[in-house]
Amino acid sequence: MRKLAGFIRKIGRMRAMRMLLVAVFLLASAMSPMPVWVVQTSGIDTNLRGVSVAHFSDSSGAPTSVVWASGSNGVILRSPRTGKEWTRLHVAGGETLDFRSMRAFDEKTAYVMSSGEGEKSRIYKTTDGGQTWALQFTGSRPTFFLDALVCDSPKHCLALSDPVDGRFLIISTYDGEKWLPLDQLAMPLALKDEGAFAASGTCLALYGNNIYFVTGGPAARLFHSPDLGRRWSAIPLPIASGNPAAGAFSVARHGKNMVVVGGDYKILAGASVSRPTRMMPGGPGNWRRSLPPDIARPLHGWTIAQLLPLDQAAKKSAPMAACIGNRIVRSI
Repeated sequence: MRKLAGFIRKIGRMRAMRMLLVAVFLLASAMSPMPVWVVQTSGIDTNLRGVSVAHFSDSSGAPTSVVWASGSNGVILRSPRTGKEWTRLHVAGGETLDFRSMRAFDEKTAYVMSSGEGEKSRIYKTTDGGQTWALQFTGSRPTFFLDALVCDSPKHCLALSDPVDGRFLIISTYDGEKWLPLDQLAMPLALKDEGAFAASGTCLALYGNNIYFVTGGPAARLFHSPDLGRRWSAIPLPIASGNPAAGAFSVARHGKNMVVVGGDYKILAGASVSRPTRMMPGGPGNWRRSLPPDIARPLHGWTIAQLLPLDQAAKKSAPMAACIGNRIVRSI
């Protein structure tokens, strides 16, 4: 959302860092035993927003991980799971871009998405560990504004734009090379001034054939397609709305578990967490608020990723990596 992006650029980095650190610490505290967070890298002139952890097998067949992160001023970073060394990567022609979303698959293959009006919204891909980046998509219309990027394989990805000609627009690739729009006419009409929040690139989710994205502004809504964009519905959410600073910021689903977080980012006590009361075959049913009493700030603008696959994380406390201001921290 354009107004959110402008607001974040205006606030001080230290104030933003304190706000986001509270949210990350509280999320970490719910794990048992409580992890310890350590700073992995800092001092870079950027506001990091995207983070992706890739799990794969090394040349000997042993499981390993690599962390990719991205942010403003064209910054992209990569590190082995240990985080002892970080490599800053360069995207030719992208030195001033605001890279909001990263999606990585191993130490060589990753996508990065920038947010901004028109041609500032771009998607790049690397297959050589960030030595070179291929520009795969550039926005061509002034109202086009990418908010989030998701992938479920190196060849299948989706990216969400704010409304163009009165409807939200999703572009997709099925071969990892060419990006085409989904049927925009199948999408419900957007409300006046409705938009998605690009602060952390987590307003869009892909789960099987299900596509979800959440919005804010005049209303907080969950858009859902059960068939990869052929049919859509828009569901109201019990989350603060009614002004450009309020709405749903992030959505996630795993199995029957689903959660949306949001609020009003100009109000310190504006946080909201919502869960569906039931999951139906066609999608989530009614929604209810589910807010821990000790979370006092709106949950926006932070990005967190587990350093273990979900099946392993379910068996033990999963270490995580998070982007906070111009730093990357990870739990140990």
